[in-house]
Amino acid sequence: MKLTKQQWQWIFYDWANSGYGILVVTAVLPVYFKAVAQHAGISAADSTAYWGYANSFDTLVVSLLAPLLGALADYPQAKRKWLNLFAWSSIILTVGLALVPTNMWRLLLVIFILSIIGYSGGNLFYDSFLTDVADDLQMDMVSSTGYGMGYLGGVIAFIVFLTAQLSNGFGGLLSSYGIAKFSFWIAAIWWGIFGWPLLRHGRQRYNVPSAENPVRDSLRRIKETLKHIRRYRQFYWFLIAYFFYIDGVDTIFTMATSIGKDLGVNTTTLMLVLLVVQLIAFPFSVLYGWLARRLSTKKAIIIGIVIYIFICIYALHLKTMFDFWLLAILIGTSQGGLQALSRSYFGQLVPKDSSSEFFGFYNILGKFSAILGPLIVGVVTQWTNQSTVGVASLSVLFLFGLIIFWLLPSTD
Repeated sequence: MKLTKQQWQWIFYDWANSGYGILVVTAVLPVYFKAVAQHAGISAADSTAYWGYANSFDTLVVSLLAPLLGALADYPQAKRKWLNLFAWSSIILTVGLALVPTNMWRLLLVIFILSIIGYSGGNLFYDSFLTDVADDLQMDMVSSTGYGMGYLGGVIAFIVFLTAQLSNGFGGLLSSYGIAKFSFWIAAIWWGIFGWPLLRHGRQRYNVPSAENPVRDSLRRIKETLKHIRRYRQFYWFLIAYFFYIDGVDTIFTMATSIGKDLGVNTTTLMLVLLVVQLIAFPFSVLYGWLARRLSTKKAIIIGIVIYIFICIYALHLKTMFDFWLLAILIGTSQGGLQALSRSYFGQLVPKDSSSEFFGFYNILGKFSAILGPLIVGVVTQWTNQSTVGVASLSVLFLFGLIIFWLLPSTD
């Protein structure tokens, strides 16, 4: 399938903001914040707690605002305006992370919270643009290519950071704090340059009629959607299935480093594993789009869920570095593909003129799904004193998601 210019613009936005996702959210800022906080006299336990509170707060804010923000973006030519507002706010705030003095850990945390609200809110509008750039037959391939290019873009941005890290700050030009701040500059510039085509030229094809008071009208539309939710049975049953299995996907990814530490894997190796997972995810995300065309979107998603069930069960036998690498590779093969096809499957279900409103609900489930999985892993790990058993317990989430999703009709 030949992709159009606008589809490539949409795809490269995923490439663009992935630098923020891997450098700011995942790899650098968590470690940098702990170092800055502890240098200010904050204990390791307290700094971890503050970081957890910050992530919980931004998740809560975006989740509560998501339906309203989505509904507001469904008016004529509003989607690109909202995407620009949230994206550029986050890009500027990411630069702000690099400018905060190293003795102001509270300000650093506040700027991070505001930046990730912009990042997460922007992704809501970006996801809903899928219905504008692709029809139902194209969505699987376009969404999968977007995820794949996102992983590749994140890897390249990450390699630039690793170059600074492994060269000791380019031969001593940067301190350890300077290397972290350099990564924030990379994330912001990367996002601004490669996100510009969609931010400048994104075209909204579908919309609801204009309203004199968009906020009031949006709240009315959300109320009507919830009131008549039975009209969208496949929509809400899919969201329930998605809630369970995507919770397992996110939890396994976020817990991977902790499990690696339990196995005695050093930090440098963990960074290398993260890099390899991202590299593997690039071609396999695209492969899932091909599978969806050959089989069906539903069957390809089921394959991804089954692979994750195997990952959970295999975790019980996790003892050596070979086992750890094997699980990491398996995660890389299915993580992006499962997320990409879930997005396109959902995009095929929703009314096109209200896609942002419905993606608001999708965003809520994606955010709140980050609660149950870590809780299960924590409780089971403490009960058994084995983190691998905690990961294996996540198979319950995947089984629930698989059973519910299996009963849904195909969109093909």
